[in-house]
Amino acid sequence: MQYTVLAADDETELLDALELYAERENIKLLKADNGITALELFRAEKPHLVLLDIMMPGLDGFAVLRKIREESKVPAIMLTARGEDYDKILGLELGADDYITKPYNPLVVMARVKAQLRRSYDYHEEAHAAEKLTCADVELDPAESTVTKGGEPVMLTKTEYLILEYLLKNKGRILTKQQIFTYVWGGEFISDDSTVMVHISNLRAKIEDDPKSPKLIKTVKGLGYKAEKL
Repeated sequence: MQYTVLAADDETELLDALELYAERENIKLLKADNGITALELFRAEKPHLVLLDIMMPGLDGFAVLRKIREESKVPAIMLTARGEDYDKILGLELGADDYITKPYNPLVVMARVKAQLRRSYDYHEEAHAAEKLTCADVELDPAESTVTKGGEPVMLTKTEYLILEYLLKNKGRILTKQQIFTYVWGGEFISDDSTVMVHISNLRAKIEDDPKSPKLIKTVKGLGYKAEKL
């Protein structure tokens, strides 16, 4: 199938360069040079993935992502020229799946895009035959790619879903940040500690009774995380 990716950046020469590499990968690239146009294109075209620059006129990347997350779990990668931890953490907390610091190599961007598309749409065929995974009143159904808590649906991003799946598959076992990153992002550990940490925090906010005192997903200081055998 041909994937559609929405790329929003006010540096149009960067979008033109990305478009050339996207064509080589049989990816249709939708281009927007401001946040308002990006949101309009997103709603009209329903892309498979979005690339959002943080600093854009009209609406910045954070504002666009907030609005997208109100209606979609589509994979999102943030582009930031600042390289500051605050920007990265805020993007992840808002539901971004990954981030790339500018200036960037278009080849690297396309590699990260393809990795996100693979894990989101070409995801584990064997999942349909897999058994449900549970922890206390939380249940993950691989066949339907759904999560419930107390029988009520929980809306997770794809990244949060994969992290929870990996933890539940290994209940009682300590998993390092590197192991989680490799399972979820499908590559070597190329990000800093905040990426996994923020996604874990977001996940806890959705499935824990008290996210500040988690009982399902425990932090093992200096080692990593584990799902308790409840």
